[in-house]
Amino acid sequence: MLVVHVHVRVKPEGIEAFKQATLENARQSVREPGIARFDVLEQSDDPTRFVLVEVYRTAEAPAQHKATAHYAKWRDAVASLMAEPRSSVKFENVFPDDAGW
Repeated sequence: MLVVHVHVRVKPEGIEAFKQATLENARQSVREPGIARFDVLEQSDDPTRFVLVEVYRTAEAPAQHKATAHYAKWRDAVASLMAEPRSSVKFENVFPDDAGW
């Protein structure tokens, strides 16, 4: 399993539009065979900060995800809403070792 945390800071006036676009992308993403999980988290003490937790079944799945129409739609919709470029950190699953997904 490959786990990616995508960190996003959104302009205050773009929070609701970002949420709407991101939730639509997440709903479509969990239908992809290469995605085990796709969580959207909003920071409790700063509603302009989000983390997307993407759990991929294979090393190829992130590229397959980025080739989908719903990802392209999300990317284009949220570009102007971000206060700074998004960043990501990649992790390898250690436990549970079978991941249960």
